[in-house]
Order: sequence, then C-alpha cells, then structure tokens
Amino acid sequence: MSSAANKVLNLAVIGVGLVGGELLNQIGSSPSLSRAFRLVFASNSRHSISALSTHHDEITFSNWKELLAKSTAPPALQDLPRLLGEFKGNDSSAQFAVVDNTSSDDVAALYPAFLKHGIHVVTPNKKAYSSDLQLYVDIAAASAETGAKFLNESTVGAGLPIISTLKDLVATGDKIHKIEGVLSGTLSYIFNEYSKPQGGSQQFSSIVRVAREKGYTEPHPGDDLNGADVARKLTILSRLIPELKSSLPKGYQSVSITSLVPEQLSAPSVTGDEFVQRLPEFDAQFDNLKTSAEKDGQVLRYVGVIDVAKGVIKAALEKYPSDHAFATSLGGSDNIIAFHTERYSPRPLIVQGAGAGAAVTAMGVLSDLLKLL
Repeated sequence: MSSAANKVLNLAVIGVGLVGGELLNQIGSSPSLSRAFRLVFASNSRHSISALSTHHDEITFSNWKELLAKSTAPPALQDLPRLLGEFKGNDSSAQFAVVDNTSSDDVAALYPAFLKHGIHVVTPNKKAYSSDLQLYVDIAAASAETGAKFLNESTVGAGLPIISTLKDLVATGDKIHKIEGVLSGTLSYIFNEYSKPQGGSQQFSSIVRVAREKGYTEPHPGDDLNGADVARKLTILSRLIPELKSSLPKGYQSVSITSLVPEQLSAPSVTGDEFVQRLPEFDAQFDNLKTSAEKDGQVLRYVGVIDVAKGVIKAALEKYPSDHAFATSLGGSDNIIAFHTERYSPRPLIVQGAGAGAAVTAMGVLSDLLKLL
C-alpha cells in the first residue's frame, strides 16, 4: 500500500450479486479496509445508487444494500465514465476504480472509456480480455494514455495468483515455454470423479447430473462441456506472453477447442433439462475414452494448453499418467496450472487451489484493488 495513510480509493461497483456482494462484505467487515475505500456507486441489473450527485444519501459498506433496495434510479452505465470523469476532475488527486462483477459484453466495451477518464478498471469479467483483439488493444492503449490500470487477476483461477505469477515471470525476463492446467472448476470436478487413478465405475452422465444438482455447472451443462470457458482463460493468459500477444485475433473463438457436447445435443433448442436427460445415450462414447486411458495407466483431464514454441493454444481432453500432478493432486473443483519456463525447468512452477466460488473470486478482486492503494 501507499505510505499515504489517508489515501482513499473511490469505488464504483457494477454488479452486487454473489461476487460483488461478497466483495463489499469483505471490505465492510474490516475496519482498515473500510477506511481505505469509499463506495460512490453501486448497481444491479435494475437500479443504482450514487454519491456522484449534489444531493445524495451517504453510501457505506453497511447500508448500500438497504439503499439499493429502495432506489428507483436506473443503472445508466453508459453515462458512468463521463460522470466519474467529471467527479474526478473536481479533485485531480482523487483516485477512482470501477469494479465490474458482471459477465456483460456491454459493460466490458466501456473499459476504454473509463480508462481514458483516468478511472482504474478491476474485474473478474473475462469478456473484455478474451474477445476480439481490437477491444484488448483499445483497453491497453487507453491505459497507457492516462496511466489508469486494468487489473483482472480473478478472471483466471478466481483468487489464485495465476495472472500475477505470469506477469512477474514475463516482467523479470523469464521465457515462457509452455503453460498447461486444469482451468475449469466444473470440468475438474467431473473428471476427478469420472477418471480416477484407481479406476471407477460411475457413468459420465450421472456425474454431470450430480454436478448440476450441486450447482457446479451452469444451468445448461453444455455451457461448461463446450470448452469455451477454458478457451477464454487461455486467451487471457496468451495475451500476457509477448510472443503470443496478437495470436488470437478473434479471441477465444480463435482457440482450438475440443467440445465434449455430443453433436446431437448441440442445437440451441436443447434445454438444460433435456441435455441431462439425454446424456446417458452417450455414456458408451465417454467410457471408451476412459477405458483406453486406463489401459495405458492414464487418466482423462480437460486441460488448457499454451505451447509457445509450437504456437499451439488449445482446450482439449488429454491423457495424463496416473501419478501425474493433474491426476493425484486435485480434489473437488480445484484448479491447477503448471508454468514451464526457462528458469522453472525441468520441474514447472505449479499453482493450485480453489478456482471457483464467490469468496475466493471476491478475494482476487480485492487483492487487485489493494494494488491501487
């Protein structure tokens, strides 16, 4: 933190659901953090509260929920970059940060505008950093122009220090050879249960059904099994590697993706319920893959791979030896990622732990905010 004991970071929080609400609770539960941050705006999908006008109620980390419940003001997010810029213009020493806790493309498209007004952007939203390259270029250019920072630790691995580790490796001159990891908590859980080093008899479809019942999957499990989430995370990581910065012009859609969604269930008209009901029809296909791996003393894991030398960026179902860390070290919905570099060779640098959940994701957002103090 800065040595300035009275430095306060003004926060505009877009999205106060699971992650956003948890973030505000984490700040509000700590007296020191409550003094370091000031809440000037908060919104959900319908309404907003703001301390940016002349006449307003004081917003605190203890009363924001009550004020928002009473509010009839619309979010009006398109106006927020200008309003924050004007507010900041009245006090050039004041620091502002927007926290985007949504998964909205529309909010992500506003990042360059915020940054051009000198407003820092902190987010767990993967959209801006994994979509078309031009948006990422515009974000970086706006940041360079004003010095406002864009931080997104929690877009990959929630609170795990994955992005910060990669940034540090690159900044200190290490050469990245390969990154591979289990980057989806949902797919981690499914294959930890389905393909175990000691074998197992559960059907693939039954594990997916249980995962859905536990809330590990999206309402439509196909949204996890299609590999797009892993591809987005690979895009975010690859753009931090100098050799690959511009290698994915269409973002995650440029990644080589192996979808686990059976073709017969891939139509948009197939609902989540229908998907789960019909998935047992394809258990034999998954059993063949698992049996083939077991014959070789291996397990199946859905991984993301960035091979810098080969220029390969893929999200795919791969086989790993039954004594490999990806086979033995994971539990539940853990993430694990291995950095193979010039310095970390032949043994990679490994980061592992819970890669999903509101508490750890909010912690990742809060850790980024603390970097701005």
